[in-house]
Amino acid sequence: MQKVKVMDHPLIQHKIGLIRRCDTGSRDFRALISEIAMYMCYEATRDLKLQDVEIETPICKTTVKELSGKKLAVVPILRAGLGMVDGMLAMIPAAKVGHIGLYRDPETLKPVEYFCKLPADSGEREIFVVDPMLATGGSAIAAIQMLKEKGVKNIRFMCIIAAPEGVEAMKQAHPDVDIYIGALDDHLNEHGYIVPGLGDAGDRIFGTK
Repeated sequence: MQKVKVMDHPLIQHKIGLIRRCDTGSRDFRALISEIAMYMCYEATRDLKLQDVEIETPICKTTVKELSGKKLAVVPILRAGLGMVDGMLAMIPAAKVGHIGLYRDPETLKPVEYFCKLPADSGEREIFVVDPMLATGGSAIAAIQMLKEKGVKNIRFMCIIAAPEGVEAMKQAHPDVDIYIGALDDHLNEHGYIVPGLGDAGDRIFGTK
């Protein structure tokens, strides 16, 4: 059964309030995006499987818990998704990183692919697809479809801000993919931007606005 989880952690909500502000500069915006991704990763990995492993402490032998089963990978949707990678790796430093390049055609609002590079063993990994914004859902849907076509079976999607239209589109297109959301906003405007949103996440991360 698909999970759609909207984060209610006070630190996540506080920091999302900061990135919404139009007077938050690129340096602070980048740092906050990374921190939010780190906190969200903590919540989104809550149900990862554990296994018992026997170790030796300085005092005696004991049994501890370690992650079991599939290894992890983070796949940002370029370019804005790059802003979330460091925060994710702070929590899961052994994860591999892939990249999917998509841009939104300004006329059709449809995603166009221009790059895809994944870890060789992606089919054996739990993949976290990350993008700060889920607006129409087009880019996320296309990115996840690309992963599935390359043999990836275990996918989770994580975004910081989502529009209801994008969430619904994702649920229809990929009902097997769990969705983790920092904040669920009100609607999309006529230009396909999330309201109230925070503007263009890529421009604000990289200072290109």
